[in-house]
Amino acid sequence: MTPALLLGIFQLFLIVGGSLALALFIADRLFPPMERIRDSREIRRPRVQSPTAVPPAAPAPARPPTALQGFAPYRAPAWLGQYWRGNLRMIGPLLTIWLVSFTVPALLAPALNRISVLTGFPLGYYMSSQGAVIVFIALTLIYAWRMRRLDQRHGLDPTTSPQQRHEHLRLYVIFGTFGVAFISLVSLVGAVEAVYAIPPEAIGWLFVLVTVGIYAVIGLWARTGQVDEYYVAGRRVPAPLNGLAISADWMSAASFISMAGALYLLGFEGLAYITGWTGGYVLLVLLLSPYLRKFGQFTIPDFIGARYPGAASRIIGALIAIIISFTYLTAQVTGIGIIMSRFLGLNYALGVVVALSAVLLCSFLGGMKAITWTQCAQGVILVVAYLVPVTWLSLKLTGVPFPQLMYGEALRHIVALEEAQGIAASYVEPFNDWSPVNFIALALCLMLGTAGMPHILVRFYTVSNVRESRASVSWALIWIAVLYLTAPAYAAFSRWEILQDIVGRPTAELPAWAANWAETGLLTIAESPEEGGNGDGVLQYEELRIDQDLIVLATPEIAGLPATVVALVAAGGMAAALSTADGLLMVIASAVAHDLYHRTLNPRAGLREQLWVGRTMILVAAALATLTAVQRLAIIVQMVAWAFSLAAATFFPVLVLGIFWKRATGRGAAAGMLCGLLATAGYMAVTYFAPDLALFGISTLAAGIFGAPVNFLVTWLVSRLGPPSSPQIRALVDSLRHP
Repeated sequence: MTPALLLGIFQLFLIVGGSLALALFIADRLFPPMERIRDSREIRRPRVQSPTAVPPAAPAPARPPTALQGFAPYRAPAWLGQYWRGNLRMIGPLLTIWLVSFTVPALLAPALNRISVLTGFPLGYYMSSQGAVIVFIALTLIYAWRMRRLDQRHGLDPTTSPQQRHEHLRLYVIFGTFGVAFISLVSLVGAVEAVYAIPPEAIGWLFVLVTVGIYAVIGLWARTGQVDEYYVAGRRVPAPLNGLAISADWMSAASFISMAGALYLLGFEGLAYITGWTGGYVLLVLLLSPYLRKFGQFTIPDFIGARYPGAASRIIGALIAIIISFTYLTAQVTGIGIIMSRFLGLNYALGVVVALSAVLLCSFLGGMKAITWTQCAQGVILVVAYLVPVTWLSLKLTGVPFPQLMYGEALRHIVALEEAQGIAASYVEPFNDWSPVNFIALALCLMLGTAGMPHILVRFYTVSNVRESRASVSWALIWIAVLYLTAPAYAAFSRWEILQDIVGRPTAELPAWAANWAETGLLTIAESPEEGGNGDGVLQYEELRIDQDLIVLATPEIAGLPATVVALVAAGGMAAALSTADGLLMVIASAVAHDLYHRTLNPRAGLREQLWVGRTMILVAAALATLTAVQRLAIIVQMVAWAFSLAAATFFPVLVLGIFWKRATGRGAAAGMLCGLLATAGYMAVTYFAPDLALFGISTLAAGIFGAPVNFLVTWLVSRLGPPSSPQIRALVDSLRHP
């Protein structure tokens, strides 16, 4: 990067930083100081509803007790042991089904691929692309249903007041109307484009300005003066909308922009991302989300600090949350830069700064409340933007507008075209480049990382009760599946279109989209002998070098779809990147302001002071992420996979042990997180620079598969060698198990 570019970026930060400082000053004068509104809802005393129900010995407190928070000691009711054993009897078989559903099909994929199902899917490919996801959804629904019956048996099922039902209905109507209005806007712009010659750049700017304007309006509307609303949206978000917000938070630039591209390039091996990024939600509902909601604080380091008393565990947890979130945030910034540079014609660095400024304005004023409702809108936009092009493409190529079903036909055509063109590595055959061990290791690592990602875990604080937290997971996975079941179709139809219409053409006659995307550096035509081509003037498959970040963004142009669809994809990619960036910046701000500054360094800090520290940290994190993203150190999916490895190796083990093993101690957790972090980072560094040193063929992307067991082992060993956890901590664990 040249000194002139660095100077330009620095000047941009001065301009944007000054503008944000002025906005903060005005906001501070417009909005009153924040005040803490505690969650006063109490868990009702269990009532006997059946002969099997055992009356409780004592009422449960509304919030989990810790010495720091001054709650009275918790006395576990007599029936809690029976309730917990019933829960464990469900978790065990469901975890077994979860494990079998993605490991066995992967191991048997070569044999299963000899069988064709539905529209031509090889069975092994189908099981890893769709079958496992459907099983995961079924497992979350079954667990939520069975646990609700168990709660009812013990008189624990919470009721919903008429006021709450009315408020939920109002929110459903608002976002349903928004979805219809957005689809109508897309249809109107498409109709106008068909009649008038509107420049594609103008349509792109229209969609980006309209969507970013919507996010800003929601941020202003959702401004708040209460700490509970700023950090956890007031704990009043209904499960379907919390699931939609989780899915938007989840479906990041990696999911929207890069996942279909990874499938296009990797073929069967890329399905590890599909199973990995969905299977983790089974772990969330079985092992974590209900207990985090019962804990009911603000951050994941809050839980770690209460369950593992001592400054060390909280500080380590906060620092790890910052590291994970910053790594993931850099990936989102990279995606924003790609979209802004290609579709709006802005300089990459300028596009990043402009887009992040919109994110900062929204999150400053309303915190998690504004982020929640913004993410619901973004979830609607990105799902529409993802489905429209591939549905259109499916209709164009197969005559049926159901891409999730019809891409089996695309796979058949791809196999035939590959044979005709002499492409050795088959798209649908497994393990051309990876070993089965690496496939399963990456999928498992992404699952553990999913269950340890702090920006997803904090969303379970935002619902009203434990039942809603379980339902949120099911709703989130259903929303996510809409995109994840479609991503393989995107990749297959794009590959079919390119092999059929692009490969084999004279390089001088390539369409305009090739030159446009070559300017972004995401596409290279290596036709000359010096670049590895044969120099015959005809494009061969090996001479077309496509970056995985290109497929989703370029497919509308490749297929000759209208400019409205191209702009819609850009708006969807922006929504995906901005929604995740919102959540990650909130995690970083809360980790610094709440966990490090207020809880550790300055316990007497006032609410206004905490708010200013958090907002300042949001600005600093955004600036640092931008500077890192400008370097383009790695592709989006690789940076995201690193973040998931870190989460799998640090947070997931100590959170699970903290709930399911009372003997785990603060020293054990601190040592486990540090050792897991070092093991993962060490393996990443070694295999990134020396891939030949990988163990069992496991790549740097799955480094967390080594760090997680190290964390479990070290936490167990140090906890066993040291003094046991205190009676107060054991009471806290009992209270977490009381729904």
